[in-house]
This record gives sequence, structure tokens and C-alpha cells, in this order.
Amino acid sequence: MISDEEAFLLSPLVLAYVGDAVWEIAVRTRLVLAGERKMQRLHKLAVGKVRAENQADRLHAIMGDLTEREQAIVRRGRNAKSGSVRHHAKVTDYRASTGIEALLGYLYLSGREERLREIVTKMYMEEGMD
Repeated sequence: MISDEEAFLLSPLVLAYVGDAVWEIAVRTRLVLAGERKMQRLHKLAVGKVRAENQADRLHAIMGDLTEREQAIVRRGRNAKSGSVRHHAKVTDYRASTGIEALLGYLYLSGREERLREIVTKMYMEEGMD
């Protein structure tokens, strides 16, 4: 892991790159632990949970629970210009999902595992995954 400041100074797109993987593994793990075992259903459920629209909804639901620094990371991620937007996502959803992914990447890379678990749990709870 790296220091909090080193993680904060990374490009928001780099943070989002890592955060995307963090959210993907969290979703897949949660689905398997919930008892889902059929591969086709696992894939379908996971894709729905990691979509930009879903992540944007989760971000809006938990934004008030974030610290000022965490909100700053989300804003940096949301405002980052990636050069492209997935064709199936609205631009606003895609940018919001990049923001939440940047936050997850920041928390993961800076070793803030407890806070990462809190945020992921809030994202699950807001979605009704539990």
C-alpha cells in the first residue's frame, strides 16, 4: 500500500481503474456469499450491480456520509476527462461512477480497509443487496 497523500495525488482515473476492480470483486464476493451458484445468474447479477447507472445511484445515496476529503476525491474522479464514455451509459452516470470508483481505489491503495468496508457496506445497503 501507499501513503494517504501518495494515493490522494494519483490521477483520479488511475484511482478509478483500481476502484473498478475493488467494486467488481466486492459484488462478486457478496453474490457468492449470498448463495448464488449458477454462473449465468452470477454474471447477470454482477453486471447489473457494476453498471455506471447503478454506481451513480449508490454515490448519490451515500454522498452525505462521506468526509470532505472523500468528497473531494469523488469530485476529482467525476470531473476527470477519460476521453470516452461507454455507449450504454449516460455521461452523468458514467462520470459519477468514475467518482465512486476513484474513492474506492483511493481507500484501497492507501490501506484504509475499514473505511473501504464501511463505504462498500453502505453501497450494498442503499441498493438493498442485504
